[in-house]
Amino acid sequence: MIELQNIKKAFDGKTVLYGIDGSFSPGRTNLIIGTSGTGKSVLLKCMVGLLEPDEGCVLYNGRDFTAANRNVRRHIRRDIGMLFQGAALFDSQSVEQNVMFPLNILTEMSQGEKMDRVNFVLKRVGLENVNNKMPSEISGGMKKRVGIARAIVNSSKYLYCDEPNSGLDPQTAILIDELIKEITEEFNITTVVVTHDMNSVMDIGDYIIYMYEGQKLWEGDKSQILGTTVPELQDFIYSNKLVQALKDTENS
Repeated sequence: MIELQNIKKAFDGKTVLYGIDGSFSPGRTNLIIGTSGTGKSVLLKCMVGLLEPDEGCVLYNGRDFTAANRNVRRHIRRDIGMLFQGAALFDSQSVEQNVMFPLNILTEMSQGEKMDRVNFVLKRVGLENVNNKMPSEISGGMKKRVGIARAIVNSSKYLYCDEPNSGLDPQTAILIDELIKEITEEFNITTVVVTHDMNSVMDIGDYIIYMYEGQKLWEGDKSQILGTTVPELQDFIYSNKLVQALKDTENS
């Protein structure tokens, strides 16, 4: 479980996060949604330690990550996997080498153990027999799958996905959403997805935080969100649907 307690952050006197609280449980796809500039990325960076909150704390299974020393943080970070917006693969390394990278720096596994683990996660994301391909030789959707494989190869307890559907066509985006949800449930991972895609919200939103101008204005699940009475969230939902409808029309 990941808990946020009163996370506040400001830059040059301008407040970006106004006391964010939240609780993200394992085995569920937890979403942080909102338009660009709402503070989602800043919150994510505070959660993984790339930024320090001015107030509040982030707890990983009860351990205070914010106040922890370097050794404790390093231990917690070994349990964190990250799927970046652009997959962030190493262009000069093969699929196999990309996926093995966390094992090389975080574990003392033998080469055989590493290969077994790499092949296991590649098979789990539907990418058998692509070990030797380079990132330039695979599609955008396949790159995201490689990114997911790399994020879970070290048996991660916590998985962060930053705009996982960015740059993907609608059909591939659905497949990536389904894969994230399946892996979350299968391995009981605490997964946090940052997105502005309402399709993802309605498909996999087990727990959702809606942010607006640095504040948490709503929380709930996908069965509740369409009934919201929060005006800002209503605007977000229906403007998002309009944009998607226009994209579908252009693609038809």
